[in-house]
Amino acid sequence: MGLTPNREQEEAFADIARLIEASDEVAICAHTSPDGDAIGSGLALGMIIRRAWPQKRVWNLLADDAPVPSIYAFLPGADQMVRACAYQGRPDLFVSVDLSVDARLNDGAAVLARSRHHAIIDHHPCLSHTGEASVIRPSAAASGVIVTELALFLGVRLDAAMAQCLFCAIVTDTGRFQYQNADPESFQVASLLVDAGASPSEVSLNVYQSFSLSYLHLESAVMGRITTFAGGKIAYSYATQEDLERTGASLDECDGLIDVVRSVAGSEIALFLKEIPGGQVRGNLRSKTTHDVSSVAASLGGGGHVAAAGFTVDGTVDETLATVLPKLRDLVDVPDWRDGTGSLQ
Repeated sequence: MGLTPNREQEEAFADIARLIEASDEVAICAHTSPDGDAIGSGLALGMIIRRAWPQKRVWNLLADDAPVPSIYAFLPGADQMVRACAYQGRPDLFVSVDLSVDARLNDGAAVLARSRHHAIIDHHPCLSHTGEASVIRPSAAASGVIVTELALFLGVRLDAAMAQCLFCAIVTDTGRFQYQNADPESFQVASLLVDAGASPSEVSLNVYQSFSLSYLHLESAVMGRITTFAGGKIAYSYATQEDLERTGASLDECDGLIDVVRSVAGSEIALFLKEIPGGQVRGNLRSKTTHDVSSVAASLGGGGHVAAAGFTVDGTVDETLATVLPKLRDLVDVPDWRDGTGSLQ
């Protein structure tokens, strides 16, 4: 089964391959607070490079001083990932995966600074970057799609471990193929990966069907405070540090809670906030229609896609709601958002 060749992308793949070929040591790192696409694509890329160039030293780094999120710990190679803050090497090549903005590398930025060369594989919109070679294709449903196509370009036969990581990347970034980015290409690549040995049931079991009781109690609290306004077009909820302490849930378990908020009937935009250490709030935004939530995220120093974006700001949940809700109100173009369907608390 083959994919339609993209000449521009293949030329960029060739540039990346030349950088790898000229390197003895390669470091791969995704963005801070990594999701399934970041972890899965990075791990698979490392396996692909090792398969194509067995003599290379390849490191999969974590941008944060934190373990792999628990729901992705089942992925092959996850237990071999190294925190960037603990990696002292000076790689010949640094590959940014699932991001183009160096600031989102967190601790990985220091590794990039002492690297000789820089390549990027990403599917987020980007106006400028520091990569010498890059494939940045926002039309791709996930970075996992691009990494799969890189393997095909290199002539690397996908094995079950690579396929599992890449399938997880695509499943999570398409919301189990429910988001607007679930296009024919994503299904074609997913089919290829299952044929190569990926297990959809194992991915589903670990990512979507193995929640701890602490998480379920947190989810109950988040569901209980979901609020809608702007005629029901906007839904939001949040989790506080006190919620996490009370339930025993961890920060990385909060990632799927945006989908709980997104499920409200009639809503067009969903917002989920969570307090994080250091007096900050992290926000996730989802659009169920054509509203561009990335513009709101960008105005707050974040970014993402038209239908899925995020940001991190200093302050409290109340302060963040006071800032974000008017911006979302403007997106849905409702003259008076204080219409009786919701409130700031």
